[in-house]
This record gives sequence, structure tokens and C-alpha cells, in this order.
Amino acid sequence: MGRLKTLDEWLDWQESLHTQEVDLGLERVQKVYRKLFPNGVPFQVITVAGTNGKGSTITFIDSIYQQSDFKVGAFTSPHLIKYNERFSVNGKMASDESICQAFDTIEVLRGDTSLTYFEFSTLAALVIFANEKVAIAVLEIGLGGRLDSVNIVDPNVSVITNIAIDHTDYLGDTREVIGLEKAGIMRNDVSCICGDQNPPTSLQNHADNIGALLTFVNQPYLGKISLQGEHQQYNAALAIEVVNQLQPLFPIDQSQLSQGLEKANILARFQIKILNDKTIVLDVAHNEAAIKVLAETLKSEKVPTLAIFSALKDKNIELMINAIEFCIDEWLIVPLSVNRAIRIQDLVEKFSLSSKITTCKGMESAIHQALNTQQHQRVVIFGSFHTVVDAMKILDKY
Repeated sequence: MGRLKTLDEWLDWQESLHTQEVDLGLERVQKVYRKLFPNGVPFQVITVAGTNGKGSTITFIDSIYQQSDFKVGAFTSPHLIKYNERFSVNGKMASDESICQAFDTIEVLRGDTSLTYFEFSTLAALVIFANEKVAIAVLEIGLGGRLDSVNIVDPNVSVITNIAIDHTDYLGDTREVIGLEKAGIMRNDVSCICGDQNPPTSLQNHADNIGALLTFVNQPYLGKISLQGEHQQYNAALAIEVVNQLQPLFPIDQSQLSQGLEKANILARFQIKILNDKTIVLDVAHNEAAIKVLAETLKSEKVPTLAIFSALKDKNIELMINAIEFCIDEWLIVPLSVNRAIRIQDLVEKFSLSSKITTCKGMESAIHQALNTQQHQRVVIFGSFHTVVDAMKILDKY
């Protein structure tokens, strides 16, 4: 391989490097991690797993530490518009240069060990955060827990937001089995904070088996936050408990805490735009549990609502539709331009006959139609990260 220059060249090359997009197992990535960090990473680590709510919980934790003098890094995935969003230091996303520099470092030490695109990004996050000398890094577990590449790092605190059915091909199809996969991020004698309001017994059993210190958060935070929906009050409470665990090392006072929670802002989680006197809601909800939460938040205001929807074919789309149908008056369904997208004619068949649906040839025409209807004051765009990204790119032109 010649020297790669740009971030795009690096990412194209990584995508061709390892044939499987998801190849769960830690041996390969661990080998490279040990070469990069023979003594472990030089910062405190919070790992965050869960089916839904990871992004919001990380945003709350990150925002709280940004009010202090402690430098904080956050690693999240997937990105919405730009790959650089995956790595942020004190709220600023990493530059192309710092990411390419990290890739270079990894490439020099990798030898003949094959890495997936996601493993490259995990290691890059750790290298960037070490170079930036962060005090704390908040790392999102991309898929599951036990075998996710982020789990090569031993956390100082781990977090499990909640357990719902998603990614059944990789994680199993019951909450008990999925719970055990997520529990894989626990460590002996290390605090694990869980925000699930009805936790599977596999979590407590695993904690007992390995001697992890498991705490459940059952009460919502009642202070002011800018993220919409009751579930966000629970995510905020989870973030507070995590920050409390690290209080001896990183003291945070009450005003930093409340300001951090109030300022926390996240793209495409019940994100609202006003256009043509219509409320546009963008939400990356893409499984039944997340869509139920979206429906609850929508339900609090009785407004005629139009949905722009599309999804990936490996999701249980009927359950997604059933969870929100009661508060949608009309559906516009759009094709997505990714490999895992469902064909539009297959998507039509997922709807009950009573649903009022229109197929659109693309996102542009769906948005145009939505903004020009008289009878709907609210438009909700959801079903996949890809659905929301396609919409954002078009809405930015308005």
C-alpha cells in the first residue's frame, strides 16, 4: 500500500481491507491495541452500551464535563453527515489531519493483522484521545458489548442504557440473551450503571458471577434539559450517576452538572425544524423500542401528522410501523440508496390496508410534497439513520 493522503482515501481503502463489515471477536483488534498501548490507555474510560439512548447519555456526560476544566473525548457511531463526527474533543470534532495521523500510527503497528472499518475507527479514537491528552473518554459500544471492539478497553465505569430487541442476527432474539451480550462490558470490581427500567435477570446474574458493582437508576432527573421526551430525563439521571462515580477523581459541582444537562444537544434525536409553518421532526429511531418512545413524545401534542419513512431490510418493519401507526395520519415512503435498504414494493406490503400511504421516487419529492400539503402541521422523518441523513441534506437547502 502506498501512503494514503486524504481521509476519503483511507476510508475507501479500509472498506476494501476486511471482507466482513461486522466480524465480531476481539483477538485481532486486541493484538493491535496492545502494540499501541502496552500499558493501557492514558485516560479514564466510560464505556456505554445499550439498544437505545446511548447517544443521548453520552451527550449528557460529555456536556457535563465540558463545563469543567477536565478535557473530555467522545467516540460515537455511526456518523450522520461527516465521518469526523465520530471523534470529538471538548465538543469539537476531530480534523481530517488528526484522524489520518491516527490511521498512520495504527497502520505502522498493524503488521499483517486484518481490521474492519469499525475496528480502525475504535483504535483511531483511542490514539486521537491520547494525542489530545484527554482526561476522560466516553466510548460508545457500537454493537452488543462482549465482542464489540470498544470492549478491548477496560473501563473505569461502564453504562448499559437499556435492552431491547435489535440486531438479532448477531446478538440473539430475547432480552435475556441480548442482556448477557451487553453485560460483557462489565468488569470485576468496577461500577456498571444501568438505566433499564425492567432489566433482564441476565444482567444481575453476570454482575454477581464476575463481581461487578451493578447499580440501577430508576428515577428520572427532574431538572431542565433541552432534549425532548420523558426518556431523556432518565438518560440524564443515568449520566448524573456516572459522573458521581468519577467524582473522587473528577469533581463536578452542582452548577456544572445542571448547565451541562441543560446545554446537551444531539442531532436527529427528536430534532425540530420549522419550515413553511410546519414542524419537522427528525429522529433516527430505527427499532421498535425507539419508535415507541418517539410515538410517546409525538402523542403529547395532538397534531395532524405526516410521516416520511424508510427502513433497512434486516429490521422488523411491521413492529416498527405498529408502534407508531396510531399517531400518523398519512405516510410518504421513500427508497434508500444503501445496500441494506428494503425494496420499495416490499416496504408497501408491510403496511396494513387501512394505512394511507404514498410512494415517492426519492427524498426530495417526499419533502416537497410534505411541505406543500395543507392538512398536516407536523412532519416526522424516521426509520433509519440513512432516512434522516438523506432528509437533512435536502432540508439544508430550504
